[in-house]
Amino acid sequence: MASPHHVLILGGHGKIAQLLTPLLLKRSWAVTSIIRKEEQVPTVERLGAGLPGRLSVLVRSIEDVDSQDKAARILDEVNPDYVAWSAGAGGKYGTEGTFRIDRDAAIHFINAAASRPSITRFLLVSYSGSRRKAAPWWSAAEWEDYHKSINLGALATYYQAKLAADEVLYAVAKQSQTLVGIDLRPGTLTDEPKGKVTLGKTKNVRGSVPRDTVAHVADALLAADGVKSGWLDLLQGDDDIDEAVSAVIREGVDAAEGEDIYAKYA
Repeated sequence: MASPHHVLILGGHGKIAQLLTPLLLKRSWAVTSIIRKEEQVPTVERLGAGLPGRLSVLVRSIEDVDSQDKAARILDEVNPDYVAWSAGAGGKYGTEGTFRIDRDAAIHFINAAASRPSITRFLLVSYSGSRRKAAPWWSAAEWEDYHKSINLGALATYYQAKLAADEVLYAVAKQSQTLVGIDLRPGTLTDEPKGKVTLGKTKNVRGSVPRDTVAHVADALLAADGVKSGWLDLLQGDDDIDEAVSAVIREGVDAAEGEDIYAKYA
């Protein structure tokens, strides 16, 4: 079992965060979960029932984190060594809210974490289509259709916000001597039971994956030795989660390949 860590989960009331929290606590790790509303506290506190780890719940508005200093204050208050970002506007706050949370607050936390050598991993949950170009291993036709209908259509604001945060995490982590930036990029999320995966460079941009699977992969990546900074796409597939995580670490997989930012820091 990996040595104990203290994980700050941002967006702790979200579905993936609620699935991830008990997995980390089962490792006897400490978890501090940041949530937005006082009435969410009992729901999140129940996630720690009967588990060996220590769970703390803090009510803070991530939407109000409009500077690196404000993010730093939360990090200093919690003092984690790992951070997991699973927050998001979820389309509830319009264009401005999406940019405030998914782009600006995320970037403030990334930069604040990178300035603290005690924080050594930052896992950001994004999505598989958050890139500027088709991955070299994808069908160009599939990407063009996806990019037009999703990135420039249904998820246009979300796409801009997530891509900005993804690229900042990539750049900051690649230049850091202490922070590993893990960008976990699932396909369309479902509420199906956890299953097997394809992780790293997926054959398609389109596809789905259960939220429970995403949580288990995030847990495995946070616990694994030797994880490097980079992007890892995730869809349901044929590989066991632990085997898939071991493989991407062993092979140094980075799904940012093909992007200008990859070439800049290669």
